[in-house]
Amino acid sequence: MKKYVAESFGTFWLVLGGCGSAVLAAAFPNVGIGLLGVSLAFGLTVLTMAYAIGHISGCHLNPAVSVGLWMGGRFPANQLLPYIVSQVIGAIVAGGVLYLIASGKAGFDVSAGFASNGYGEHSPGGYSLLSALITEVVMTMMFLLIILGATDARAPAGLAPIAIGLGLTLIHLISIPVTNTSVNPARSLGVAVYVGDWALAQLWLFWVAPIIGAVLGALVYRFIGSPDE
Repeated sequence: MKKYVAESFGTFWLVLGGCGSAVLAAAFPNVGIGLLGVSLAFGLTVLTMAYAIGHISGCHLNPAVSVGLWMGGRFPANQLLPYIVSQVIGAIVAGGVLYLIASGKAGFDVSAGFASNGYGEHSPGGYSLLSALITEVVMTMMFLLIILGATDARAPAGLAPIAIGLGLTLIHLISIPVTNTSVNPARSLGVAVYVGDWALAQLWLFWVAPIIGAVLGALVYRFIGSPDE
C-alpha cells in the first residue's frame, strides 16, 4: 500500500509541477518561463520524485512506464493495475488543485486548453493526428530506453534520476509544439477531465500511443541491453 500511495503523490507532483508551470507561468506577463521553462519543470518533477520515492515505489509516475517496465522484465504483472490506478488518482487530484488555483484569476477559461494534449486544431502548432501519433510513440519509446538503460545494474549508480529527468526535459523540448507532450496517459487524463469536450474526445491517442511506445522501447532494450553476448 505504501508503494501505491507513493505513486499517487509522485504523479500528483508531476502533474501539478509540469502542467502547473504551463498553465500558471508559461506566459506570465514579462517573466513567462515559456517552452523551455515548462520542459524543465516536467523534468524536475521526475528528478525530484525519483530521489524522494524511487526507493519506495520505483517512481514510475506514468502508466506507460509501468507497462514498459513490465514488458522489460523489471516489474511484476500483479502490481500493474494498482500502480496505474494510483497514478491516475494522483493525476486527477493534481488537476483539481491546479483548477482551483487557476480559476482564482479573472478571465480564466478552462476550455482554452488547461495544458491538455491534443492534435489537429488542438495541437499547439497545428500538427495532424498522424504527426501526433508518431511523436508520442517515438518519444515514449526513447523515454523507456533511457529509463531501462539508466536503471540497469551495469549503469553508473545513483545517476539514473538525472538522466531520466533530463531525458523528459528533452522530450518536452521536442514535442510540446506537436501535442503539448504527453508520453504519460495519467498526465493527459489528469487535466483532460476538467476540460471535457475535445480534450476527452482526443484522450484515446494519449493512452494508446504512449503505451505502444513503451512496449516498443522495452522490446528494443531487451534486445540491445541483453548481457548474453
